[in-house]
Amino acid sequence: MIKATITVKLKPGVLDPQGEAVKGTLHTLGFGEVTDLRIGKTMEVWLDADDPAQAEERVKAMCEQLLANPVIETYSFSLEEGV
Repeated sequence: MIKATITVKLKPGVLDPQGEAVKGTLHTLGFGEVTDLRIGKTMEVWLDADDPAQAEERVKAMCEQLLANPVIETYSFSLEEGV
């Protein structure tokens, strides 16, 4: 088994209304030192695979075809074997 931890974030310059709303709420709660905040998402995917190179290719394909929108998002991932 191989576990992939995938992080998807908006590209720099892409408007993040959810991040702006959370930043505004933090300011209201007294956390005025927050100067910027961006919201992303993290996914954990378990693969029935033994070959890390093959798992990496499969996870890349998943990200490019479904999990991330390459027009407005970037993604990164790490693999952990034996999980």
